[in-house]
Amino acid sequence: MRKLNLATAILAGAVVFSGCTLSKMIKLAKDQDLQVSPNPLELHGGEIPYEMSVVLPPKMLPTGKTYTVNTYYVYGDQEVAGGSIEFKAEDFPNSSSSTSRKSASFSIPYQSGMNPGELFVEGIASDPESGKSKTSPRMQVATGLVMTATFAKPVIYSSYADHGYNEQEELIPTKVDFYFEQGISRLNPYFKVDGENNKTKSSNLSAFIAEKNVTRTVTITGTHSPEGPETINSNLAEDRAQTIEDFYRKQMRKYDYKGMSDSIKFILKPVVQNWNSFKAALADFEGLDEEQKGKVTNIINGTGSFEDKAKAIGELSYYSTILDEIYPGLRTAQTEILTVKEKKSNAEIAVLAKQIVEGKAEADVLSDEELLFSATLTPSLDEKEAIYKAATKKSGSWAAHNNLAAVYLEKAKAGDKAMIESALTQLEIAKNKNGNAAEVHANMAAAYMLQGAYDQSLESAIAAEGASPSNTTKGNVKGMKGSVQLMQGDYEEAKASFASATPSDVVSFDYGLASLLNGDAEEAKGQLSKVTGDELMAEAAYLRAITAARLNNTNDVVSNLKAAVEADPSLKDKALNDLEFNKYANAVAEALK
Repeated sequence: MRKLNLATAILAGAVVFSGCTLSKMIKLAKDQDLQVSPNPLELHGGEIPYEMSVVLPPKMLPTGKTYTVNTYYVYGDQEVAGGSIEFKAEDFPNSSSSTSRKSASFSIPYQSGMNPGELFVEGIASDPESGKSKTSPRMQVATGLVMTATFAKPVIYSSYADHGYNEQEELIPTKVDFYFEQGISRLNPYFKVDGENNKTKSSNLSAFIAEKNVTRTVTITGTHSPEGPETINSNLAEDRAQTIEDFYRKQMRKYDYKGMSDSIKFILKPVVQNWNSFKAALADFEGLDEEQKGKVTNIINGTGSFEDKAKAIGELSYYSTILDEIYPGLRTAQTEILTVKEKKSNAEIAVLAKQIVEGKAEADVLSDEELLFSATLTPSLDEKEAIYKAATKKSGSWAAHNNLAAVYLEKAKAGDKAMIESALTQLEIAKNKNGNAAEVHANMAAAYMLQGAYDQSLESAIAAEGASPSNTTKGNVKGMKGSVQLMQGDYEEAKASFASATPSDVVSFDYGLASLLNGDAEEAKGQLSKVTGDELMAEAAYLRAITAARLNNTNDVVSNLKAAVEADPSLKDKALNDLEFNKYANAVAEALK
């Protein structure tokens, strides 16, 4: 019984001693060095991140004891537990004679209403063996919340697939090759080399001219073969070309071209003492073997004048074959006529598209390309929508569904949020038809951006980048990608994306904000100065004021805030309570009173 009483007494003494030790720890906690950075706290990427370092004074960690620093974010009548730093005596064997240091990074998810708020710490000294603990009074370590990151604007582009229609003038080539007898430029109507005599070719060309096609150029290339009778007359190639021009002009007079002939440009290109045509004909000729062709080629590529080479070829045992079967095809007047492709005018296309939409004309009065193109001829989103709906019914192409989605996105961006789901429906159809279309993935990125689904938006933007986008789509995607990265707090990545984005006020604004939040105030100043449109002018001036505050430039803080409030008076109260201007509170209040 005595032993039991003695044990009880020892235990009671230990508990009292432990309690005294814990109280002493809490008393020493008043001398702890506790730092929080940043202070005030800042919002980044939907989180409130902060770093905390704690230095305990000597003798604050007795053997077997633990000290924990807990953080709490308090706003209104709400509080959120933050991170904790725990000191165990066994981890700091020299704590009786030296300080004990520890640091950690934490992040609190941001929720609406958390601004303004305060960060508190609370120390707990504990004895794990006895289970006893003592808690220090809460201490405020950071006040307020900097909300500059909330200025980020969504960058949203609609990406239209190419309609495939060429509205520019297109030229159609028509080619006719006339052949001449050796050494002359007169056209023998019954002479033929390629299976059709010159008379037939002349008749066909005459019929073509009679149609009065809108013609831009007639290019006639006169040539000769390499042997003596052909090269004696240095004008032979040009004369052959002239023969065809004379024939062409005669036919124009016959068919009463009048002023039209003045707009047609004739280009005569005599090719004299040139081996290119012969080389090409020799390569295609099957009447000589490779060894024989090689000997001819060696002659052509060797030294000597044109006449010397032609003479050397003439001394070959198989020259007669070359003379009879290759040379005749080189005595030509190659004629190429470029005529204008007949097209509907833009006005005709617009009228027909309207008739298709209204059910007054069959869809096939326009090609698929013309119908898609017609949507570009109107600024009305409603009219574009109707045309693209008609296109989805006519062809059902991925481009038609994608472009209909692009219109829905423009409407959603303008405020009709119900259009987002309509856009996604069309994009799923387009994706099923062509999963490799960059425009489809780009539009999905825009749709998810509008929904605030930033992870999905970034995923779609990356998919668009990997789908060989056009330069326009690539620039648009870079802008949207940078916007998501900015909102997620990835400022360095955002800057890299914005650097390659399609320039716009919203891109410059977000680029400047990303630079500011990344600590690049001078770069932020330069980007924000590029914002010139009225829509973002006030907020850009406000961000320039924050930039000036971080650069310690009082004059620019004041001048930019004045400009911001003049453009948008609602920014006055924000400026007066913004912790970005703590150092300039008096100057700001004086400037905005």
